[in-house]
Amino acid sequence: MRITWEIGGAQGTGVDTSANIFGAALASAGYYIYGNREYYSNIKGRHSYFNLTISDRRARSISSTVDILATFDAETVFQHFAEVKGVIIYNRGVRDTKIDRVQSMEPEIQERIKEFLKSKGLGDTVGDALKYAESQGVKVIELDYDDIVKKTAESLGIPMSVAERAKNTAAIAASFALTGLRKDFLIDALKRTFKQETFVKINSLAAENVMSGIKPMYDFKELPKSGRRIQVDGNTAVAMGKILGGLSFQSYYPITPASDESVYIEAHQEVMSIDPDTGDKRKRPIVVVQSEDELAAINMASAAALTGVRAATATSGPGFSLMAEGIGWAGMNEVPVVITYYIRGGPSTGQPTRTSQADLLFAMHVGHGEFPRIVIASGDHVEAFQDAIWAFNLAEKYQTPVIHLVEKAIANAYSIFDVSELEMDKLRAERGKLVQTPDGEFMRFKFTDDGVSPRAVLGKAYMFYTGDEHNELGHITEDSENRIKMYEKRLKKLRTADAEIPEESRVKVFGDQDSKIAIMTWGSPKGAVIDAVEQLEKEGVKVEVIQIRMFNPYPKNLMKKLLSGKEFIIDVEGNYEGQTGVVNKLSTGIEPTNYILKWNGRPMTWDEVYNGIKLALKGERRVVLDGGA
Repeated sequence: MRITWEIGGAQGTGVDTSANIFGAALASAGYYIYGNREYYSNIKGRHSYFNLTISDRRARSISSTVDILATFDAETVFQHFAEVKGVIIYNRGVRDTKIDRVQSMEPEIQERIKEFLKSKGLGDTVGDALKYAESQGVKVIELDYDDIVKKTAESLGIPMSVAERAKNTAAIAASFALTGLRKDFLIDALKRTFKQETFVKINSLAAENVMSGIKPMYDFKELPKSGRRIQVDGNTAVAMGKILGGLSFQSYYPITPASDESVYIEAHQEVMSIDPDTGDKRKRPIVVVQSEDELAAINMASAAALTGVRAATATSGPGFSLMAEGIGWAGMNEVPVVITYYIRGGPSTGQPTRTSQADLLFAMHVGHGEFPRIVIASGDHVEAFQDAIWAFNLAEKYQTPVIHLVEKAIANAYSIFDVSELEMDKLRAERGKLVQTPDGEFMRFKFTDDGVSPRAVLGKAYMFYTGDEHNELGHITEDSENRIKMYEKRLKKLRTADAEIPEESRVKVFGDQDSKIAIMTWGSPKGAVIDAVEQLEKEGVKVEVIQIRMFNPYPKNLMKKLLSGKEFIIDVEGNYEGQTGVVNKLSTGIEPTNYILKWNGRPMTWDEVYNGIKLALKGERRVVLDGGA
């Protein structure tokens, strides 16, 4: 079972809170959910919406079509009415609103919608949009939000201004009533959200009144729950992984969508840890610093890493650009620092609150000069958690910057999954060649067979760190022979990593490996691709899905093996150039036969990927996806 619910309204009017309450109620009834949040880059007023997949099994992606649309305002109806195939819930007070009166909408969107309605012989009001939806078999449920607020205020003897919160509850209560589930699940979710008794009464009363007047359209049954489940977004998943992985220092400069990770860590700066020697529990502090800019953030994190603690920073597009010089310094000095890079739409400020995969090549080659950079990419919330720990292990084992890619589509989406998926019993800390008691004159950059030198922390040995080329002791030198050896020493580490890290851990494979059709993808499209392939398999079309988890060092040998003999190699990713295809061709000599690409800032949905694959199999070399409001 899988249906899509969507709620929308003006930013700052409780869209996210409403979606979280609705999702929590469904989770209590035993359902899995996957939710994606879309919003404009302003504080309040512009259109915001939340798309939620509800399923009786693990949900991994969202859909382009909507079964239930709950709206707070006229704009949400205009923006999404054509996507709906089930039910639209709307406020009676906006029915006569003309699209030109919705000042928050871009004129380009208004014109497209007006032309569409005109082509159907309709006018330009909310009522006309609803009339079109009804002609397509959509049921329309009209609520009078103002009357609901008035009756709630009168029943409780409170001012209407206080009872305004009931408007949001009305939309989710009507939605919940359609599922056929017991109202107790929603009432309990409201009680957990609104701690103050007055607001619990307001929302509970409004919910019960609305639900009593709506008949169910679906037959949801309470599902049994076994084991423990977790509901988490991408920012929080990374933050939790860093904390569990031993993070001691995090620096950041506020930027969307990276900031939420650091804010979470700030709220959990004192964590319980277990002493590895005694087994005793003790408090371990985490230092979180909001720096003056991103260059300071990466330099602070590098300095902290040199003291021996696990250190990281987190940023997005423009901030990562500013970090380039500092990442180069870390590369020159073989600093085990982690940079979590939340990719958003560029260039420049671009689309601060929209997703992208256009920075892959930039992340792989950031900074001038040649030095090793390990680059990993998460495809879902479980991987985001695990990769945060993996990044620390890689950084310390190979003494090099590690760039952990997490797109906005993962950061601002959330899902429910079984805690067992995290496999926390398999997580281990690997600190590499960390010398606790260095003797004599310490050669921090000693030449070794694998390129990785013994590492001592500041304060335990006399060491030199500089941005210039240096000898084994760290002293500046421009000697040509030393330059050759030191240059090769640093780059040798990437070859060592390539030899030691199993390629099977750098790639995940799903589907039928014997198929003549292979899909290459990475990051957030993973869930949509897997769901699309499952639908194709039901129709008798077998497909192999290859998710790339590490781009540097690239798993070239395994990729050659997996792609050998394929008739179709379809590259699915969120950029214009097909950057994974570029990397794969450079590394293996194999070029994709087809591309499914999207760069409008919205995440890929499973059904548009499904349609894209069918077009590719019919011979369309380049399929461009443009879905999403």
